[in-house]
Amino acid sequence: MGLLGVPACKSNTPEPAPEAPVAAETVLTGSTLIAEVSAADLAGRVQGVPLAGSLVRYPIKAYRLTYRTRTPEGTETTASGAVLVPVATAALPVLSYQHGTLEPRSETQAPSYYATGSDVWSVVSVLASTGYVVSAPDYLGYGASKALPHPYEHAASLASASADMLRATREFCEREKITVNQKNFLLGYSEGGYATMALHKLLEEKYAAALPVTASAPGAGAYHKSAFARYILSATQPLSFLSSYVWVLRTYDRIYALNRPFSFYYQQPYATQLQADPFGPVPSQQAQLFAPAFRNAVLNNSDAPLAAALADNDIHDWKPRAPLALFHGTADDYVPFFNSQDAYDAMQKRGATQVQLRPIQGGNHFTSATTYTLGAYAFISQF
Repeated sequence: MGLLGVPACKSNTPEPAPEAPVAAETVLTGSTLIAEVSAADLAGRVQGVPLAGSLVRYPIKAYRLTYRTRTPEGTETTASGAVLVPVATAALPVLSYQHGTLEPRSETQAPSYYATGSDVWSVVSVLASTGYVVSAPDYLGYGASKALPHPYEHAASLASASADMLRATREFCEREKITVNQKNFLLGYSEGGYATMALHKLLEEKYAAALPVTASAPGAGAYHKSAFARYILSATQPLSFLSSYVWVLRTYDRIYALNRPFSFYYQQPYATQLQADPFGPVPSQQAQLFAPAFRNAVLNNSDAPLAAALADNDIHDWKPRAPLALFHGTADDYVPFFNSQDAYDAMQKRGATQVQLRPIQGGNHFTSATTYTLGAYAFISQF
């Protein structure tokens, strides 16, 4: 997977000023041991990927943590996540793993349940076994905070919930005398890739001294939300995943207090059906789903409040300092490849020197996941 080079011209957009250092208040509120797993059992969980099984090194212990974080509205709440700890004596790095999309009906697949067959139970536990303490946030809307709506694809709250889980993980390690070093690695795919990118940006802006990023490898994230919205609303081909995009729209309508009726966004009968069941079926043709006036307003950039909400979630155009590898399937029809290409191009223009684009040739959103996992592991293993 070669790098794609582009001319390095400077952007005229100013760099954001770093925020003042954050006070060192504690966030961890509780911990529970939920599993102890032998190396042999771990290898058996990834039999479909023999290379992954061969990486197993240490047995692990899994814990459920609860911690304080804030909602998108700024209210303090209790969230949860899983921490996976290798049974090892060496000082270990910490890996923050951001999971992919989970509809509310899949609540028990969130990391803190450590459910059989979940990604944290299987491949992420194997990654831990290679010698990483894994911090895996549930995000808001799952686990301890499941009474809240999940802020789907909302950059700021995905980042803050993940950062606070990372802080809680290090507090837990200190309390339990688990020796960790100062390295922090970030991984995640799909919504997790988007959350990983948002987390990397937040850590460099707000926690550069306390939680320095060693390297990150986001996969297949929708980093360029403004362009993605235009892509969806101008599509003439069938789109298999319009219900996910409906969820994003509903999230932004709530968080940014747009407070528009369903009929503003959707044609009938879907406006009424989605109001009754937000995760109900929708057509695959966007022109059948979305209201023409709404669609035209986005394409003409004449809906200022919505444009501002989308722009607030554009996380492709900034200058990371730590090494970053963007993995993405070139045939991804769920989260198109241009999201990673745009991020790479924008970062290059800002003068970022340690950003790589790693196309997964011919891979779609689902077939690329295994290649992503092994590639991301190989990438962070260099540091």
